Amino acid sequence: MKIGHKLKRLRMANSLTQEELASRSDLSKGFISQIENDAASPSIATLEDILEVLGTTPTEFFSDIDIEKVIYPKEIRLLTPDSDNSVQIELLIPGSGKRKMDPVLVSIKPGEETFKDPAHEGEELGFLLQGKINLNLDDKIFKLKEGDCFYFSADKKHSVINIGKETAKILWVVTPPIF
Repeated sequence: MKIGHKLKRLRMANSLTQEELASRSDLSKGFISQIENDAASPSIATLEDILEVLGTTPTEFFSDIDIEKVIYPKEIRLLTPDSDNSVQIELLIPGSGKRKMDPVLVSIKPGEETFKDPAHEGEELGFLLQGKINLNLDDKIFKLKEGDCFYFSADKKHSVINIGKETAKILWVVTPPIF
């Protein structure tokens, strides 16, 4: 069975380059290219790793029936390439190319700041699950404490600074998807 074309469509639907898919599944870009061109066949374990990154299962991948996925267990979360030791951004629903929003869990260590996101299209909503933060919108500062929410049009430069003594955790939803 040739699976390359279907994998390529699924990768593109998830807005991933071959290099990004390769990095997230611990493979080489060349091998991903070979698989997509049906010049190489992945082992079952490798295919499962690729499909996990793409947010699907072998059963769903080989099924012609489009089944709506409802549950996304903690184990399938992925960190975005922007994540580092001070700020981690976990994709809560990785690989869902058909979604209209990006829900992520952002963890910020004390004294650290997220990257300064330039103005872009869309809207953003955040719910502060833990900690204390300052939200910087176009150089205007808003203080939030645990349980507070923010909501803004993303047409402003924005970043978040953890002003507390513990790791801040934010459930953050962006629309349209950017991760």
